[in-house]
Amino acid sequence: MPSYKAPVEDVLFLLNDVFGFARYSNLPGFADATPDVVEAVVAEGAKLCEEVLAPLNRVGDTEGCTRHPDGRVTTPKGFKAAYDAYAGGGWMGLSMPAEYGGQGLPHTLNSVMQEFTSSANLALGMYPGLTQGAMAALLVHGSEEQKRIYLPKMVDGTWTGTMNLTEPHCGTDLGLLKTKAVPNGDGSYALTGTKIFISAGEHDLSENIVHLVIARIEGAPAGTKGISLFVVPKFLVGPDGTIGARNGVSCGAIEHKMGIHGNATCVMNYDGATGWLVGEANRGLNAMFVMMNEARLAVGIQGLGQSEVAYQNAVSYARDRLQGRALTGAAAPDKPADPIIVHPDVRRTLMTIRAFNEAARALVIWTALQADIAHRSEDPAARQAAEDHMGLLTPVVKGVLTDRGFANAVDAQQMFGGHGYIEEWGMSQFVRDARIAQIYEGANGIQAMDLVGRKLPRDGGRAMMRFLAEVEGFCKENAEDETLKVFCAPLTKSLGHLQQATMWLMQNAMAKPDNAGAAATDYMHLMGLVAMGYMWGRIAKATAEKKKSGEGIAERLDARLATGRFYVERVLPETGTRLIRISAGSDAVMAVPAELF
Repeated sequence: MPSYKAPVEDVLFLLNDVFGFARYSNLPGFADATPDVVEAVVAEGAKLCEEVLAPLNRVGDTEGCTRHPDGRVTTPKGFKAAYDAYAGGGWMGLSMPAEYGGQGLPHTLNSVMQEFTSSANLALGMYPGLTQGAMAALLVHGSEEQKRIYLPKMVDGTWTGTMNLTEPHCGTDLGLLKTKAVPNGDGSYALTGTKIFISAGEHDLSENIVHLVIARIEGAPAGTKGISLFVVPKFLVGPDGTIGARNGVSCGAIEHKMGIHGNATCVMNYDGATGWLVGEANRGLNAMFVMMNEARLAVGIQGLGQSEVAYQNAVSYARDRLQGRALTGAAAPDKPADPIIVHPDVRRTLMTIRAFNEAARALVIWTALQADIAHRSEDPAARQAAEDHMGLLTPVVKGVLTDRGFANAVDAQQMFGGHGYIEEWGMSQFVRDARIAQIYEGANGIQAMDLVGRKLPRDGGRAMMRFLAEVEGFCKENAEDETLKVFCAPLTKSLGHLQQATMWLMQNAMAKPDNAGAAATDYMHLMGLVAMGYMWGRIAKATAEKKKSGEGIAERLDARLATGRFYVERVLPETGTRLIRISAGSDAVMAVPAELF
C-alpha cells in the first residue's frame, strides 16, 4: 500500500528562509499569519492529508463514482466523511475574506495545502479545489447579491462549485460553443445545452452544487465576443439562501477515464436550467479566466503533488529492494544482495525527481506569493510587478510542472520494475492520475502557445525583461560566493540560452508564425528550467546561510545543497538542447503534407 508524508519541513524552510514570509506582514491577512500560525496551519493540513485523505486514495481508484438511474451520483466509500473533515476544518475558506466566513489568510498557504491534497488524494482534492476556483470568480465578478447568497455556503463547504466550459465539439476554441441562454424576463435566463468533462459535476458530498456555466445569449455576437457567464445552482436558492426546487440541470453520464476515478467527471445536460448572469453580458470569458487562471496554477500544483508522492514511494522501495551488488563492492555484505538505491542509475532517476520537486515547490510558493501581492498590496508598482509575474509564469507552472510531474511518476514507477506495473503497489495510479494534469484547464501545447504568443510580447515584453533582470541580478550578486558560484555559473549560461531563444522568436516569429508554434513547447520548458534553476540558487543561498549560523541539521543541509548541484549539473544543461530546437525553426515540422501523416 502506498504511503504519503507531507513535506512540512521543506515548506516551512521555503516560507521562512527562502522567501521571508514574515516580511509581508504589512499585507492584509499576513499579520495574522505569524510564524506560529503558519507552522500550525501547515502541520494540521499535513495531518489531515496523511491520516484522512491518503488512505482513501486507492479506495477512490478501485471503486470510482457511481451514477444511479435517477441521475444521482455517489462517491467512493469514505469520501463523504473525508470531505466533511476537510470542510469542517475550515480549509475551504482558508484564504477567503472573513466577511464570507473565511479565515482571510494568505493564498500562499492555500497553495501549500493544495500540494498536500494533490499528493494524498488527487481525485478527492479536486472537489474543494474546483469550489475554491468558483468562489474566486464570484468574488471578483459576482454581484453583491450573488456573493451574499453563494459564498458563505461555499466557504463552509455546505455547497460546492464547478466550472462548465467544454462541449462535445468545443474544447480549446470556446468561440464554437452552442449552449444558449434565453432571457426569462425576470432577470434570469434559461440555459440549454450539453457540457462534457465536468469535474465534480454531480456527487453526494454537498447539499448543493453551484455551476458556473458559459453560454451564448440569444442574439449575441458569434465567437468569443458573444460568451457570457452564468451561475446555475443544482437546486434553486431563495433570497434568504434556503434551497428550493431542483433546477433543470442533470448528470447524463459519468466519463470512463484513465485515472482520477474518485472524481465524478460528468456529462452535464442543461434543459432550460435557470441561471443568472455573472458580470457583464458577452464578457463571460473575462470572468471565467479568473477561475481558469486559479485552476491552471492549481493543476500545476497537482503535477508537483503526484511527482512528490511517487518519489516518496519509489525511494522507500529502493531502500528495501535487494537486487545485485554495488559497482564498488558489496554495500550490505551480510545480505544476499544490496538495496537498489546503491546503483548510480537508480540514484540518477531519484535525484532527478527530487531536484525537480524541491525547485518546483519553490516556484509554486514564489508564484503564490505574487498572487497575494497582486490582490492585497496597496502599492500600484508592487501589484503591477506581481501581476506581470503571474501572467508570465502561470503557463510555465501549469505546463512544465505537469509535463515533468507525469514523467517523474513514470520514472518512479520504473524503480519498481515489474512490480510497478502491478496495481497493488499503487504506482500505476500515480501515473494514471498525473496524466490528466497535462490535458485539462488548457492542454499544455496551448499553455506554451499562450506563453509565446500572448504573455511574452505583452506590454512590450515588460514581464519577461523583469524576469530576466531578476535572475541576472541574482547571478551577478552571488557569482563570487564560494558556495553559490557552482550554482550561478551554470544558471548564467542557461539564462543566456533563454535570452537567445527570446531574441530568436522576436526576430523570426512575426514574419513566420509557424516558427512560434514550432518553438512554443521547447521555449516553455526552457523557461521552466531557468526558473527552477533560479529557485535552486535562492534555496542554496538560504541553505548556506543556515549552515553558517549553525541552524538546522548539517547532514540535511548538505543533502539539499547536493540535490541543487545535481540540478544545475545534470538537469539545467538541457537548456542548450532546447535552444537548438527553437532555433531550427518550423521548416522540418511543417514539411510533410497532412495527407502523408
